[in-house]
Amino acid sequence: MTSNGLLVVLAVPWPAVPGLIDELANGGYSGLITDVTSVKGPVRELAAKHGLRRFVGGHPMAGKETSGFAAAEPVLFDGCAWVLALEPGETGLADWLTLAALFTAIGARVVPVTAAEHDRAVAQISHVPHLFASALARQLEGNPLAGTLAAGSFRDGTRVAASPPALTAAMCGGNAVAVRAALDAVLRSLGTARDALDAQDPIGALVPWLRSGAAARAAWPPVPSEPATLPVDPDVLLRLGRAGGWVTAVAADQRSVTAARPLPATGRPGAPGGR
Repeated sequence: MTSNGLLVVLAVPWPAVPGLIDELANGGYSGLITDVTSVKGPVRELAAKHGLRRFVGGHPMAGKETSGFAAAEPVLFDGCAWVLALEPGETGLADWLTLAALFTAIGARVVPVTAAEHDRAVAQISHVPHLFASALARQLEGNPLAGTLAAGSFRDGTRVAASPPALTAAMCGGNAVAVRAALDAVLRSLGTARDALDAQDPIGALVPWLRSGAAARAAWPPVPSEPATLPVDPDVLLRLGRAGGWVTAVAADQRSVTAARPLPATGRPGAPGGR
């Protein structure tokens, strides 16, 4: 229940979503609906096809490679980025704000973006990493010595390879177009590293390739700016999300939100020119 009535949360893998949406539509449900599926475009299309107009796609970026009650964590959503899809001319702003208020109240940072923007981004930072982790984990096949020597870099790079294969397949297959593009980009980048190994000076050739990745990783996670008050306007909220920003609170009258953006590298504490 929310202050505005009933709320249904679709908390199932993507292959189970169509059946649940069928049930809701055939049962005449007209209340607010959100989901936690890792792909947003197909769910949005299903909801629209069934006439479920109060659907607001959601995705908390707080998954784990384990499941079941034993894997539950009471602080799982503390500080996590929780995407709430905001489609101009389609998403009811009052419904979006109701969910944003609910999720920020449990400690999440709500990120407003469109379903298409979400799907392209998570292909890069979630879906392809799952495939890459599985490829790395397969280096252990038939090589007991590798398993004995594997340490921190292998552990950290393969954690999500332990996820249920059917769940990862559904996640990546449900976002196939964006995952193909992101995977091709990674393969091209690895191809550059492979070519560097054929250079007369492979060490020197690898350094520039490694340098950009090192800088990107050193700048993550983003350091937030000072909180700012923004008006409740779809264009303003989407510009915030596209800049990597997030909402941390919704005003009681739902006329404004408290938000933050990532500080540029030069504005970070300890950085040249930073605070």
